[in-house]
Amino acid sequence: VQLQASGGGLVQPGGSLRLSCATSGFALDRYAIAWFRQVSGKEREGISCISRRDGNTYSIYYTDSVKGRFTMSRDIAKNTAYLQMNNLQLDDTADYYCAALRGLCSFSADEYKYWGRGTLVTVSS
Repeated sequence: VQLQASGGGLVQPGGSLRLSCATSGFALDRYAIAWFRQVSGKEREGISCISRRDGNTYSIYYTDSVKGRFTMSRDIAKNTAYLQMNNLQLDDTADYYCAALRGLCSFSADEYKYWGRGTLVTVSS
């Protein structure tokens, strides 16, 4: 199982970025995929998660601080999950990670067995 996050960079406040999480080695639709972020010296924070609910439906969850600004999606055919981040603010500066959990969504980092390397997002004027 492998995950690789990409798409980070430097952006001005109010700007946008789209992060990608390329996955391999497992069936994407059978795992919850989450985005976490971490600022140096602080705990890793779960910000968005997608998992299958039943049949072909799925659920997406967001932490309050990103609701209305960030949108998570996934492309099963490409084995890739995305995080569209709009109206970025200074507080969004962090290393962003994607992680996989066989099961339903959780914002608890301890529950995730598989992690990709982080991609740095810097919001600065």
